Amino acid sequence: MNRVTAQLNYLRISPRKVRLVAGALRGLSLAEAAVRVAFIEKKSALPMKKLIRSAAANAKSRNIDEKTLVIEKLTVDEGPALKRFTPKAHGRATPIRRRTSHITLVLSEKE
Repeated sequence: MNRVTAQLNYLRISPRKVRLVAGALRGLSLAEAAVRVAFIEKKSALPMKKLIRSAAANAKSRNIDEKTLVIEKLTVDEGPALKRFTPKAHGRATPIRRRTSHITLVLSEKE
């Protein structure tokens, strides 16, 4: 069974928000996932669309037919957080964690 992977690291969107889009795409065929992600109105839909296109290009370079591909695994992991601070009352500072995501997409052929 042929597997094709694509990764997107250090995406500046919180993993919790990206997982909403990832959950809608898991288990779909490549063509159906590309159509469905086009109609999702979330900020993370555009990077996910680019990741699907990248995985399709990886499959094409390995001479695998795109029509037979299915999203086998789509994981969204937490990347490093950018640490910032905002001023608060009485001279205090409160931390702000700007979270990043690592997305891994694995495609496999239908059996």
